[in-house]
Amino acid sequence: MARNPFKFGTDLWDPSHRFESSWILSPWALFFCRALISLYAFTTLIFVLAYQCINSPNHCGASQAQFSYFTSLTYWGIAFYFLFAAIHTFTYARTGRPLLDRFPRFLQALHSAFYTTIVVYPFVVTIVYWARLFDGRWYKLAYEGWSNISQHALNSVFAFFEIVIPRTDTPPPLHILWLIFVLALYLALAYVTEATKGFYTYDFLDPEKQKGWVAVYVFGIAIGCVILFGVAWGLIRLRKWVAETKLGMEGKFAGVKREKGLVEREIGGKEAIALREDV
Repeated sequence: MARNPFKFGTDLWDPSHRFESSWILSPWALFFCRALISLYAFTTLIFVLAYQCINSPNHCGASQAQFSYFTSLTYWGIAFYFLFAAIHTFTYARTGRPLLDRFPRFLQALHSAFYTTIVVYPFVVTIVYWARLFDGRWYKLAYEGWSNISQHALNSVFAFFEIVIPRTDTPPPLHILWLIFVLALYLALAYVTEATKGFYTYDFLDPEKQKGWVAVYVFGIAIGCVILFGVAWGLIRLRKWVAETKLGMEGKFAGVKREKGLVEREIGGKEAIALREDV
């Protein structure tokens, strides 16, 4: 690794298909849930863009501005993650081998990092919105209430689903650097937006209004992101302990006979495959 820091490992990738299976749902049920979430997210995003094009004073200019907001970008991330996850789960349920297994290793690593953003960023969005941006007055239009609940509340419900329901393992601590890097890229995008379009996506990024508080907000959100990574990591570890160790619900697999099940075991700190009778 010291000689080649971009090497993603040579060990067997996800041997018991944790990304595509659940401890409580069958692969087909997991596929259906992920596909439904993806469909809802895409429907929300497309409806919001169309509604703003039709009803906003500057028409589609408001829709274009959506791509400058962290909320919107993370919601697109949710929509695409659940789409890809549904595809991988479908191929696993149908053939016993997910499409993800056939990808190059760097794409598998990116999928793992993508998963980490999905179980962390939505909570960042939800907390910042309701604690800092929401003014306490409920929306007069049903559309405004629905769109904000979808993007600032249900987003965290979807993230919690991915923490609790699949058999995914705890994300590696190295992903913290990935989370901070993406936040830094967004910060650059926010100031590029101000320079090119003349508005700040979030008022706490405006140095004229916030003065020195801008740095406090930026570093506070970054620290909060790290803390939320730790919370997500702990919840995933707790789920594995309760479901697999205490309840013995090691997973529902595709194409595995009852009398000869595929079970994942922890051996010497590394994941291995073991065949066990009478699963």
